[in-house]
Amino acid sequence: MAFIHQKITIVKIRKPSTENVNDDLQFLGTSLGLFGLRDKDKSCFRVFIELLKAAKRKQPISSDELAYRLDLTRGTVVHHINKLMESGIVVHEGNRYFLRVDKLEALIEEIRKDVARTMDDLEQMAKEIDKELGL
Repeated sequence: MAFIHQKITIVKIRKPSTENVNDDLQFLGTSLGLFGLRDKDKSCFRVFIELLKAAKRKQPISSDELAYRLDLTRGTVVHHINKLMESGIVVHEGNRYFLRVDKLEALIEEIRKDVARTMDDLEQMAKEIDKELGL
């Protein structure tokens, strides 16, 4: 899968001490830079959870369906979907959206590969620049 632009953010935060799946999902998304302090009503988190449920059912979902299920405006849903697509977590086909892979462990592995490819590209570019500068 080729990405023209992908923004990968990793935030080191303390893992929750409780054994609560919602806290764990919030930790995962916050660690990936998806859910920030500005998201007061946790709408991005809620969109992510609905996409996760859709992945479990193996059924892509439209922004209109997400808006209806979450009682959010379509504009809010589209804003969050775009952020999730920019991070490489969500993909779309037509007017339907789905998680890039259907399991969270596989999603993290895909992100790990994305980061490794990006670092390889940066290392190669740095090597070329060093050579041009005679370093």
